[in-house]
Amino acid sequence: MLPVEARIPDFRKSGEPSYFMNTSAKIQTKGQVTIPTSVRRQAGLSKGDLVNFAFQRGKIVITPKLVIDRSEFPNADDEYTPAQRRMIDARLEAAAAEVRKGNVSAAFDNIADFAAALKADAKQLKGKTRRSARR
Repeated sequence: MLPVEARIPDFRKSGEPSYFMNTSAKIQTKGQVTIPTSVRRQAGLSKGDLVNFAFQRGKIVITPKLVIDRSEFPNADDEYTPAQRRMIDARLEAAAAEVRKGNVSAAFDNIADFAAALKADAKQLKGKTRRSARR
């Protein structure tokens, strides 16, 4: 998809009257219709913009479609050095290997079951801590 500048028209600042215009256009052979310039200006539309069509209560409604160019947003590759990225990838792979081995917690049906499992795990770990070993 080609990047399209995303903009939200502010109808109050368009310089056009804020009433609904009653203009007509002819449907061409392939179903094409030219949106009158004054209507395009009020809607903040220009060449290349996308619009959505809907049929509601006997009327055809054309709505500007907001498109976001994802290439302009940073991604994780831009934020990390190659060494950091290798370390992150290695940690993700190690975690995936643990999941493949089955070293994951069981799913819980409700919060009470989850809390009970946490308490049981805490009891098991209590005897393994340094603090309890000194007592």
